[in-house]
Amino acid sequence: MMKQENSDVIVIGGGLGGCMAALAVAKMGYQVIMTEETDWLGGQLTSQGVPPDEHRWIEHFGCTSTYREFRNRVRQYYRDNYPLTKEAKENDLLNPGNGWVSRLAHEPKVALNVISDMLAPFVNSGKIKILYNYKPIEATKDGDTVQSITVVHVNELAKIELSGHYFLDATECGDVLPIAGVEYVTGAESRLITGEPHALEESNPKDMQSFTYVFAVDYIEGGNFVIEKPEQYDFWRNYMPKFSHLPLFSWYAVDADDTTKLKEFTLFPNEQQIPSLFTYRRILDTNNIDGALYEGDISLINWAQNDYFLGPIIGVSNEEIEKNLKNAKQQSLSLLYWLQTEAPRLDGGKGFPSLRLRKDVMGTEDGLAKYPYIRESRRIKAMHTITEQEVSKEIRGEKGICTYFDSVGVGSYHLDLHHTTVTNRSFYIPNYPYEIPLGALLPIRVKNVIPACKNIGTTQITNGCYRLHPTEWNIGESAGYLVAFSMLNQVTPHQVRQEEKYLKEYQSLLLANGVQLHWPEDIDL
Repeated sequence: MMKQENSDVIVIGGGLGGCMAALAVAKMGYQVIMTEETDWLGGQLTSQGVPPDEHRWIEHFGCTSTYREFRNRVRQYYRDNYPLTKEAKENDLLNPGNGWVSRLAHEPKVALNVISDMLAPFVNSGKIKILYNYKPIEATKDGDTVQSITVVHVNELAKIELSGHYFLDATECGDVLPIAGVEYVTGAESRLITGEPHALEESNPKDMQSFTYVFAVDYIEGGNFVIEKPEQYDFWRNYMPKFSHLPLFSWYAVDADDTTKLKEFTLFPNEQQIPSLFTYRRILDTNNIDGALYEGDISLINWAQNDYFLGPIIGVSNEEIEKNLKNAKQQSLSLLYWLQTEAPRLDGGKGFPSLRLRKDVMGTEDGLAKYPYIRESRRIKAMHTITEQEVSKEIRGEKGICTYFDSVGVGSYHLDLHHTTVTNRSFYIPNYPYEIPLGALLPIRVKNVIPACKNIGTTQITNGCYRLHPTEWNIGESAGYLVAFSMLNQVTPHQVRQEEKYLKEYQSLLLANGVQLHWPEDIDL
């Protein structure tokens, strides 16, 4: 007989959006059951191994107070637990890895500990119950309302039917949407539908952004840590993308500022001032450490060279999903082998055998992240769909930031589209800071399923900025407060947006809990 459990709110997915949704609901006094497909909470920051991509105002404004608390806790974690140098310990803006992709490049396990600590009072008191290693497989529905979602353990046949008033989809791929009957889109929309200048002429649901299996390495001078040659190495070593005249495994990648050009990189800092990819996502800089605690700096490898765009893992058969996941793992391991054995060095030699795969950093046997870094999810058909015209700096011009009457948060990032699986398109479109409209969190029909991460009502193009760490955090937090407010006032989330009285009260609740709704009027754009 299948086990059954009930709670006020069911959160499916324990990434950043899911954790913050659960936290918000629990703070409002309601009970939450949260499931997570891996054994680590934290999604992008932890099980996917991606340091936070953030905007340039992040140290001062442009995120929720809990996200700022998280960042402060990460820095304090290093001060309290690590033998930092005097300079590092006294640095209010400590960047543990001094990676140049982020002002707070840090180890995944530190993020895991900090997020767990933030949830701990509510987990320990029983307000939040976490089911690790469970994923959703089916749902029961009554018209426009979902009654239950059944989850299954990833390694066993154990199933649990979860019922509640509201269901929040915080999965990385929007896995609740198809089983719950929520209308959604995937891949690329057509220009006819969205009016976006960079959209395709015809929609293509399978033309999705690449995903990546991230891995961690350190560098031990004089060591030889060359891994066994991956079975697909010869394929990946010689693979030539159609958007380049060079092999994928080279020191050239698409220039972020001009995606029609290639830009040269290398592994380490150098006198020629060629950008270093090792320091790009470096998460531990031994210059911050007093003594020889670490043998070498640690970096996360999430580059253009291990973006997998040969096929999607959404909307295809299970066999196709498994094939693409395996190929993506082989691509990442092949990149490591190429770096260790054949990558051209600036001194004229080849290979960096002193690069060591740090399996312990990612907590896996193969050294790859527990879950692939997912850039693009299924996206709900929403009451309001955010388009390129609302975010693009070029299109908006003197109109500046697009504001919404129903804003539930803010964020900022380029419209960053990595190479897609069919057309291999990529963009890096300058943006204005943006707001998060409540309408983008509301499905067009289903009443009690709310997206809580990158599955909100964006287009493929605007997903390129709304998918980032602080924005997903904000989406999840606002979604959690939304369903708690709805239960408290015995209204539906759709009514909250429709009726001014409830919308103002809900937005006041967000403000009282540190959710910024609008950008400062005097912000330097």
